[in-house]
Amino acid sequence: MGTRLRHLLPDSRPLSRGAAKNYRQGVDESEVRERFRRARIGRLATIGFDGPHVVPIVFAVVGDHIVTAVDHKPKKSRQLRRLANIESDPRVSLIVDEYHDVWDHLWWVRADGIAEVRSVADERLLEALIAKYPQYGEITPTGPFIQIAVVRWRGWTAQ
Repeated sequence: MGTRLRHLLPDSRPLSRGAAKNYRQGVDESEVRERFRRARIGRLATIGFDGPHVVPIVFAVVGDHIVTAVDHKPKKSRQLRRLANIESDPRVSLIVDEYHDVWDHLWWVRADGIAEVRSVADERLLEALIAKYPQYGEITPTGPFIQIAVVRWRGWTAQ
C-alpha cells in the first residue's frame, strides 16, 4: 500500500517539524500524535457513492498506522458500508476530539490516510488493539480489519 496510493490525497506529505506551525502555539507533532493515541474513540469518515459516511470506532495506533476491527459487538450485518466504501475509494479520515464546557480545553486531531480492508491484521497492530481495549483480551477480534496508512496528521487546540 504505502506510497503507491499517496497521490490520492492532496498535499499528502507527512507532518514535518516545519508544519507544526499549522497548529495553535504550543501544540507540536508529538503532542498531536499522543492525544490521538490516547483517545478511546474516533470517528471514521469514508466516501461512498452517495457521499460521506461517518461511524464511531475503537482503534489503535502504531507509528503512522491505525487499525480497527469489525468485532463481536451487535451489527445488522458484517457486510458494513464502511468496508464497501473503502474497497471503492480507500481515502479516509479518522478524527478524535475532546469537548469541554470550558472551551479553552477543546481540541481535535485528524489522521488522513489510505485504508485497506484485510481479513488478517498486521500482528503488531492487532496486539496494540488488544492492549488498548481489555474487552478484546476476552474476545479477540477475528475481522475483517481496516488498516490505515496515515499520510497526514492535522490538529487544533484552543489552548
